[in-house]
Amino acid sequence: MGKNLAYKLIESHLVGNAFDGKQPEFGENMALRVDQTLTQDSTGTMVYLQLEAMNVSKVLTELSVAYIDHNMLQSGFENADDHAFIASVAEKYGIVYSKPGNGICHQLHLENFAKPGKLLIGSDSHTPTCGGMGMLAIGAGGLDVAIGMARGVYHLAMPKVIEIKLTGALKPWVTAKDVILKVLQILGVSGGVNAILEYTGEGVKSLSVPQRATITNMGAELGATTSVFPSDINTLDFLTRQGRASDYTALEADSAATYDATHTIDLSELEPMAAKPHSPDAIAMISQLSGIKVDQVAIGSCTNASYADLMTVAKILKGKSVHPNVSLVISPGSSAILKMLAEHGALSDMIGAGARLLEAGCGPCIGMGQSPKSGAVSLRTFNRNFQGRSGTKDAQVYLVSPEVAAVSAITGVITDPRTFGELEEIPAPNTYAKSEHYWVKPLVYNTPQLDTPIQMGPNIKPFPVGEPLPNELTLPISLKTGDKISTDDIMPSHAGLLPFRSNVPRLSLDCFATVDTTFPARATELGRSVIVGGHTYGQGSSREHAALVPLYLGVRAVIAKSFARIHRSNLINAGILPLTFAEETDYDQLKELSTLRLENIYEGLESGRINMEAEVGTSGHLKRIIPLKFEGTEREIEILKAGGGA
Repeated sequence: MGKNLAYKLIESHLVGNAFDGKQPEFGENMALRVDQTLTQDSTGTMVYLQLEAMNVSKVLTELSVAYIDHNMLQSGFENADDHAFIASVAEKYGIVYSKPGNGICHQLHLENFAKPGKLLIGSDSHTPTCGGMGMLAIGAGGLDVAIGMARGVYHLAMPKVIEIKLTGALKPWVTAKDVILKVLQILGVSGGVNAILEYTGEGVKSLSVPQRATITNMGAELGATTSVFPSDINTLDFLTRQGRASDYTALEADSAATYDATHTIDLSELEPMAAKPHSPDAIAMISQLSGIKVDQVAIGSCTNASYADLMTVAKILKGKSVHPNVSLVISPGSSAILKMLAEHGALSDMIGAGARLLEAGCGPCIGMGQSPKSGAVSLRTFNRNFQGRSGTKDAQVYLVSPEVAAVSAITGVITDPRTFGELEEIPAPNTYAKSEHYWVKPLVYNTPQLDTPIQMGPNIKPFPVGEPLPNELTLPISLKTGDKISTDDIMPSHAGLLPFRSNVPRLSLDCFATVDTTFPARATELGRSVIVGGHTYGQGSSREHAALVPLYLGVRAVIAKSFARIHRSNLINAGILPLTFAEETDYDQLKELSTLRLENIYEGLESGRINMEAEVGTSGHLKRIIPLKFEGTEREIEILKAGGGA
């Protein structure tokens, strides 16, 4: 039996000989050696506060990088203070520091540090971007990344491996964005939970590394652990043009590799697509949406801000005019790409057409500016379109390719780009530009300077710490939510709140603001409580604030129909008990403020089943035993008993 690439990457990073050469079974806990880590500033302050609390003398990775790409709108001192804190920790531990304006962490890491065969964990859900280069790149919670740096190990339950077999080749105006939208159409936003997506087949050979990175980046919207492409001649070509040919290693699955499931996509049959409001898996053909009036177009993000993407946009805009009723904003993925756009005249073409240019960073993708007007239709080349994520709750956000976005910006309505004429192919540059002056690098990676003073601004507050889990809990329900609650819902992320990412007490005032503005006051009054949720609770961003803030407000358990992978891990690391319904219909029996009683929790965690006594019925006087499930590892059980990870 042959090995798939995902397992080869896992096998090469297993710590010790716990499995005696046998492949771990699905769900078994694995300790993996960490080669690289990345953080960004929205999650990074918590990561480095946790790292400091561990009192380590050295970071154990080959390379760790701290990026500043989210909180760059400096309307007060808070964001700048966070940047200074992260920079000082980076200097102390010999971590590479990427200054504001250098670009988006995933694009920068792909360009500068990603290596086939290495294991990268990052405190951002789109870390799998680097899987486009044959890397095992996994988004994780902040504490997991801090532990990865401090101890060089990442714990992961063995995922399934789903093969996405690509055949054929893309037709003109059809893009890598359409490939991942097709995968989302097939699997849905929870179809990749506890799974790695591995891309195989002849169609892979037709895709460049930037195209592959678009696909692996947005695999996060499937809930996947990560996504991975083989490392082949296209990988070598990209690395050579980046001046890093020595980082190349050929990697692929065995010819007789086996998978838990296989889905085949003929690239030649795809056409331009979009994800409709308000979910990345609400897929429709552009031809079905043509004619819808557009108010705003935003091009960029870690999904679609590569050199090829933006040069294509510039070619489409050249000599044209953005429609009078459309606001077009463009944000490059990195300072090096911005430099190349300037050198090749693309910026002139964009400006000449009436586009607005933003600095290289995450910007509007994470709600940092460029919120559309009330009720607007906004086309975005981003990866998420959850309601309110743009900063405007009633905006209708469609996720599209840069080609669809640029053409629609000109016409003023959603337009099938295939009607626009012939598409000029953008060749890869012989050499990608470098922009070295945005980096602060140690002379030797991870060489500490432990006497470096840590700069702590007044907005940086200690993170909350969970309490040891008792063997029984009696708790009221402080909130009951529906399906697909995202971390944007639990802890909103927009320009008004991002400056407080280091201040959990302040953030707590807006916890669940998009769902129920009365929740913070109610949770505070109750003291200790439980939240009840629906399917894929905690989908979206990896931000551990979505666990730390409820912890601060006294939430001790979350009972849901199902959880998103990273958020479930963050709940456990925070000491919050994540349980699922054994019978989903029992969700309907529960209502807010009803009291729940959990007994023999320790025994239940070991057996995987906990019986809960719940008040049910309209009067709340009836009591019923509702069975709950816990599916976790022995390590996760010990973390919960201790009140959180460390």
